[in-house]
Amino acid sequence: MPRFSLTQFRCQLRQFHQRRRSRLQLLTLDDRLLEDIGITRAQARKEGHKPFWKHSLFKRGPYENC
Repeated sequence: MPRFSLTQFRCQLRQFHQRRRSRLQLLTLDDRLLEDIGITRAQARKEGHKPFWKHSLFKRGPYENC
């Protein structure tokens, strides 16, 4: 039986929160900024509407490795 770890649980919650926040921010970027980071409006929309528990198609940030 797997052991429950409060540390792992907090880490998972942080990851979920960061994904949700990042995806919502991605939806607010204008086309110039999206071009700067190398993604299209369609990619941003697809990523921005993804549920927070799903992993990204893009490179992960440091928050993914608690």
